Amino acid sequence: MSSEIIVNAGREETRVALLENGLVTEIFIDRKKDRGIAGNVYKARVMKVLPGMQAAFVDIGLEKSAFLYVGDVFDSTSEYTPLMEDEGLELEVEPKRKRSHANQIEDLLQEGQEILVQVSKEPISTKGARVTTYISIPGRYLVMMPGVHHIGVSRRIENGEERKRLREIVGRLRRPNTGYIIRTASQGRSEEEFTADIEFLARLWETIQKKRERTSAPALLHNELDLVFRVIRDTFTRDVDRMVIDSDEEYQRVKDFIEASVPGLGRRVKPYDGDEPIFEHYGVEIEISRALGRKVWLKSGGYIIIDQTEALTTIDVNTGRYVGKRSLEDTILKTNLEALREIAYQLRLRNIGGIIILDFIDMEREDNRRRVYSALQEALSSDKAKTTISHISPIGLIEMTRKRIRESLGRTLCESCPYCDGRGHIKSARTICYEVFRAIRRAFSESEEKKALVTVNSVVADMMYDEERQGVEELEREFQKKIVIKADPNLHQEQYEVVMV
Repeated sequence: MSSEIIVNAGREETRVALLENGLVTEIFIDRKKDRGIAGNVYKARVMKVLPGMQAAFVDIGLEKSAFLYVGDVFDSTSEYTPLMEDEGLELEVEPKRKRSHANQIEDLLQEGQEILVQVSKEPISTKGARVTTYISIPGRYLVMMPGVHHIGVSRRIENGEERKRLREIVGRLRRPNTGYIIRTASQGRSEEEFTADIEFLARLWETIQKKRERTSAPALLHNELDLVFRVIRDTFTRDVDRMVIDSDEEYQRVKDFIEASVPGLGRRVKPYDGDEPIFEHYGVEIEISRALGRKVWLKSGGYIIIDQTEALTTIDVNTGRYVGKRSLEDTILKTNLEALREIAYQLRLRNIGGIIILDFIDMEREDNRRRVYSALQEALSSDKAKTTISHISPIGLIEMTRKRIRESLGRTLCESCPYCDGRGHIKSARTICYEVFRAIRRAFSESEEKKALVTVNSVVADMMYDEERQGVEELEREFQKKIVIKADPNLHQEQYEVVMV
């Protein structure tokens, strides 16, 4: 499978696209005025301890307090579960005492206490960042975990002999009171390369500790790498055919970094010299536009509808223009199978996380439902984000979850419509007309004045002058009073004012 990384480095923002076999699979965006904080390490102050939620709010210097759950305070292998899930890791560890469930958040933290935390989840929507007190610092081949004694190995390293070799090397080199996760990129690496990575991570941790001693909370102690270098560290392996960059300055910066750290990959970094913008040349802009749409068409003529809410995402499958060739059940099965591949792709492209409800078209045969379920599992297997899916119900519903660490693409690039206030719809002009009639009736009944000045949006005014003119005249005859309609194009369609004059 061919793999490419496309970098569009601008003054205001940097965008990175991952292409697999020419298809855009992931998009990352880093804006200088809105840079992410996941991975940052802070000296924080405990602001409020909440025994009823077994959590605490801590001040890390941002507008919203960060959330620290009791499970992220214990010294336990499970503290690193989110990181291991991202990397596809399983821990092979020494025996260690189990976590004590007797510990309560009020026994572990006190208000005003200063603690060291790392952001594990970006602030999302109205929620502040989620943090943990156990720090993990990623390197090129290893992730360092200060304060623990475990060595983890990526599940994606399948060769048993290689897993054993890597574990032995890291076991010999590891620093006291420090654990490590062996990343997928470490396959085939030499002991010298691991030594360099461990020394780099140790120096970085020492710098963090020194900053901690001389600063008071809240304070930023360690800033995660910028987007391009994160992609290089986490994604740019020997499986990637090339990285193409459209900025001469960024190209030179990346080239120097890679040649110094991973010399063998330097020749795969290429400058882009095309005439059209790089994202247009590689078809990324079109995919971004598709990823912001609610409806996604399938090649057969069917389509899926994607709706995101605060709590969950729903995806509905429809046959659309596809009528099939044999039977209705066959048509439904083919549409569902095509849709699930597009769903898996869109989840990854849009970075949709949390609870997801998939509404497939009802299938009568149990073996067809099993076939769709198995195909969905296979389609999701290449997704680096952890997913869990329930069995398909008799009416075609599948409940699933996908790990969410950062905002989805839609929420990164878009904001709620100020006109409809995020509802996706507004009251029709006719509905507003009838509301105005009721308001006029109330005003006429309560006032001795002989005239009502009605100010409405231009669209509503046109309807009151035309299609609903009879209703206006009937009100005037009933109450023997005059109605004056004033059109104001600056008014929201749902706004109006009735004043007796």
